[in-house]
Amino acid sequence: MFGRKRSDGREAAERRPTPPHEIVAAVLTDVGCVREINEDSGRFVRPDDEASLKNRGALLIVADGMGGHSAGEVASGMAVELIPDIYYSSKGEPHRALKEAVEETNRRIHAAAAEDSAKHGMGTTCTALCLLDGQAFAAHVGDSRLYMLREGKVYQLTEDHSAVMEMVKLGIITKEEARHHEDKNVILRALGTSPEVEVAALDPFSIRVGDKYLLCSDGLYDLVSDEEIGRELSGDDLNEAGQKMIALAKERGGHDNITVGMAAVVPANGAKPVVDLRATREWRAEG
Repeated sequence: MFGRKRSDGREAAERRPTPPHEIVAAVLTDVGCVREINEDSGRFVRPDDEASLKNRGALLIVADGMGGHSAGEVASGMAVELIPDIYYSSKGEPHRALKEAVEETNRRIHAAAAEDSAKHGMGTTCTALCLLDGQAFAAHVGDSRLYMLREGKVYQLTEDHSAVMEMVKLGIITKEEARHHEDKNVILRALGTSPEVEVAALDPFSIRVGDKYLLCSDGLYDLVSDEEIGRELSGDDLNEAGQKMIALAKERGGHDNITVGMAAVVPANGAKPVVDLRATREWRAEG
């Protein structure tokens, strides 16, 4: 995905050290204007244990569930709980450990669905971002997205595993046409729908003070453009930015659940406290 010559804003950062910094984070979710159940989940984890923080970093996850009744909510909830548990207890190189944590979570969701007929076929998208020792890396399945705001420019760092994205890659439709295509919500990969899944891994790259990262479900980006995302993220308050983006999506119909997970890299001497939202139920908003 990343060749020798890059245009995604990361090349220059890899040539110089990242100054002392802190991570400020916020996660917000909303049921939207149409759905009765919020099947999205999100979580930010910053270990209290200094050794775990030093060796594994902070983790931000957004998952968008699917399935009948409450099965989608179950699948996405399992994803945001299991991935951190597996990742932080694993050994070896962090980048590989995150990918393997997502793979193992897939197997456990699939097994849970097989054991309960009410949950048969449940699944979830998943995008997980790790910020560790001046670097970022990610693991991704489905059509939730990871964006980066750097020096006023927005970059989409993940590629949707969706039917319309395949059509875009083949030149059948444009990216703008994909936003309104009738098959825009058909995804080609998800956690839990099969025993094994191909996880897309974003290789580690250097972060910069001033960077902001957004993980979001399709309920946001279907209705809010990249330019609007960049505009809202440019402010100083992540919670306010998230609230404005969700409000904008709802003004335009809010046809799906809307979840945003945001992280900002700020100077260490001026950092605000990190918002550590450990359980989905603590921040879920149903209106």
